[in-house]
Amino acid sequence: MLVLVLSVVVLLVIGGCVCVFWAARGDAPRWARGVAKVTLLGSELARSASRKSSSSQSGSGDD
Repeated sequence: MLVLVLSVVVLLVIGGCVCVFWAARGDAPRWARGVAKVTLLGSELARSASRKSSSSQSGSGDD
């Protein structure tokens, strides 16, 4: 079951990356541009969450 869920997630990520590439070329339909925006928003959220967790870990070290 876990393999199935991870496979679906990987396929969604790959599809989002394809839509980002397609939209960057400029000839993508409206739905692909929407998927690309959602993918880029998700990557920004993941990046900001990663920054927050790494900054909290580096600031909480023992002396």
